[in-house]
Amino acid sequence: MKLRIAILAHSTNPRGGVVHALELGDALCRIGHDATVHAPDASGAGFFRATLCRTASVAASPVGRNVTAMVETRIADYLRHFERAQNRRFDLWHAQDGISGNALATLKDRGLVHAFARTVHHVDRFNDERLCALQMRAMTAADGLFTVSAMWRQWLARELGRDACQVGNGVDLRRFSPTPDATDAGLRRQLGLAPDTPVLLAVGGVEERKNTIRLLQGFGALRSQHPTCRLVIAGGASLLDHDVYQNAFTAALRQSGLPDDAVIRTGPMPQELMPALYRAATSLVFPSTKEGFGLVVLEAMASGVPVVTSRIAPFTEYLGADDVLWCDPLDPASIAVAMAASLDGARRAHWIARGFAIAAEHDWKRTAQAHLASYEQLREPAHA
Repeated sequence: MKLRIAILAHSTNPRGGVVHALELGDALCRIGHDATVHAPDASGAGFFRATLCRTASVAASPVGRNVTAMVETRIADYLRHFERAQNRRFDLWHAQDGISGNALATLKDRGLVHAFARTVHHVDRFNDERLCALQMRAMTAADGLFTVSAMWRQWLARELGRDACQVGNGVDLRRFSPTPDATDAGLRRQLGLAPDTPVLLAVGGVEERKNTIRLLQGFGALRSQHPTCRLVIAGGASLLDHDVYQNAFTAALRQSGLPDDAVIRTGPMPQELMPALYRAATSLVFPSTKEGFGLVVLEAMASGVPVVTSRIAPFTEYLGADDVLWCDPLDPASIAVAMAASLDGARRAHWIARGFAIAAEHDWKRTAQAHLASYEQLREPAHA
């Protein structure tokens, strides 16, 4: 039976959870359901890419820099939107984050929705007790839980005594591929990258859990062997406050002695340029200390780019011993060694081939289908 599914994300920005929400919505539509992805839209520009599924921009109130106030404001924005009956014509409610999870928990308390599901991509650490309480409520109040990796499924079982359905992640092989298009040359010109320049690409911006300072330190060591290589750090759109860490990164970069053009920070990139950005890379360097899954690993692999990543879960769940170049994320020297190995022309063909094989194993249709049994249990009663 065709389901009308409301999927709720925390923003319209290109973050992993939002990418997952849009891809899930598209895949659900392809298998015959009617999905609408919602998010508070602070910019008024809508989501970062066009979609097959419906999307709904929720009116977003002005907010300042305080994260707790921002989270509470976005919850209130969602509540105002869904208090209107015409916006609640769905069979199934699915939150992708703590903001939307709290909104749905309140709507359930008020009797306006019957039940809701929540995907737990990862769990953050907050110093603010109110934020911690809101994060916990968005998980404990959910009637069904999904995760994208075994690591977080095990965390939910251990810490909350909850059984979650592991649905995995996918990659769109039509969007991410090694085949150049009209955007490739312009992207390289925009970033000032010569055709023969070795490019180490980091995606996700400058954040503590992206481990950007240790990555910078490893890159500094690599430059002594490969003086022409460049580090490109892309992305960084986030609702959280990363100012302290970003200031520390800026200080570390200033003290590194690297030339001004050695490190390029692009900020958030238009989605239509992301495939070309991957193709411009010699390798992806992703030494994160915490991830839900690490979608950019699959995107890089589908683009024919070898991957350097952390030898920790969740990466070790879906990547084998010789699929990527492993590093210890807490050791800049280990990151440097793995980056240097990724530039070795004799082995690159192996890692590229392994990447294509792994990317082919992860499709969004399979992810969407993994939700359906739980969806049927949580759907609104027939009379609603």
